[in-house]
Amino acid sequence: MVTELVKSENSYQTAFRTVRELSPTVAWLELVRSSAMDRFEQLGFPSVRDEEWKYTNLTSLAKENFTPAISGGEIAVADVSRFAYRETAGAHLVVVNGFLREDLSVTTGLENVVATNLFSAATDARYNKLIRKYLARNAGYHNNGLTALNTAFIQSGVFLWIPKDVKLQTPLQITFVADAENSANFPRLLVVGEENSSATIIESFVSSGETRYFTNAITEVILRDGGQLEHYRLQRESNNAFHISTTSAELGRASRYDTTSINLGAQLSRHDISVVLDHEGAETSVDGLYMVGSDQHSDTHSVIDHKQPHCNSHQLYKGILDGNGRAVFNGKIFVREGAQKTDAMQTNKNLLLSNKARVDTKPQLEIYADDVKCAHGAAVGQIDPEELFYLETRGIGPELGRSLLTYGFAEEVIEKIKIDSIRAQLDEIVLRQLHTSL
Repeated sequence: MVTELVKSENSYQTAFRTVRELSPTVAWLELVRSSAMDRFEQLGFPSVRDEEWKYTNLTSLAKENFTPAISGGEIAVADVSRFAYRETAGAHLVVVNGFLREDLSVTTGLENVVATNLFSAATDARYNKLIRKYLARNAGYHNNGLTALNTAFIQSGVFLWIPKDVKLQTPLQITFVADAENSANFPRLLVVGEENSSATIIESFVSSGETRYFTNAITEVILRDGGQLEHYRLQRESNNAFHISTTSAELGRASRYDTTSINLGAQLSRHDISVVLDHEGAETSVDGLYMVGSDQHSDTHSVIDHKQPHCNSHQLYKGILDGNGRAVFNGKIFVREGAQKTDAMQTNKNLLLSNKARVDTKPQLEIYADDVKCAHGAAVGQIDPEELFYLETRGIGPELGRSLLTYGFAEEVIEKIKIDSIRAQLDEIVLRQLHTSL
């Protein structure tokens, strides 16, 4: 295994030299990228010997000889329009193979905000200091080889800056399209919401076909005092793909960050979520749904860190597993010393539709304060026979009854989404995967 890892790392090192030759020079960013590449060479891909990766084996990913993408591909407008939601008309950014494609994007509805190429913005005197301050601050690469790899290959990406007191009325959709077989894509998104700003962001990860590739994505969110952000994330990659992603959020005083993650695609997927509440009055809601079918593996790791008093966090994650699908949920809530009046709740529920499906769930609390309200729980089970019998007594067949109960299980998370088009799409996807209709 070590030999394969070294081989893969060397291929990335070769590609990194090519990328450096093609990319414009930004002194401080070059230092960051070079440092990240050095760190990846030291750390490599995580292995099952690492506690955080105990149940997710990346050996198959390490054996692949994926080539890092160096362009935004040749995809046309007609090919990406099908991914757009009607609520985001006028506010749709398209990122292909990790590169922002301005010719495919629509920004007429993005008044008073900056939504532009991250790499280009790093060279702009207006945004240079802001990006330098926050890029790779929370999604640090010193202890994570995959985060280091993404940072080393920053070539484009998206920078979203919402000025003070600006309320973005139109939801912003950012569609990340994988359009190159056997490629490695490194999408990067940096969101900075200034004081009392508010916005809704939709991240959508899709592919142009059922090809084999590797997506390694990072999203960093900074909310200043009083900032609000609704963040939806939909992962619908190719069923032959690998998807590894990190979402990291830092919350200011009296700010609010609500996020819902839907994981449906990829052969192997992993999503790390980190929310730091380092100022009083910050609140977050971290919800998610993963649907795992045969030969799929989905892993979710979340860390919610309460560092200051009077902060609230609530988390609900649900999983539906069929066939020989495998899922992992590991959630940690830290309540630091002095973080009194914390209110933190974490729940993970899993529904197994097959005897071959398996889930490993591990909710955790670490509390170093005594005046707090905290709870966590996890449940794994199959459809309740009594509920199914109740439906059968009312003339509903067993197959439809199972589908209705499964649909209801998922709907608790889906109904939290405030974008009608997304809810309708997810309802359709859930029912299609259940091979039924209402």
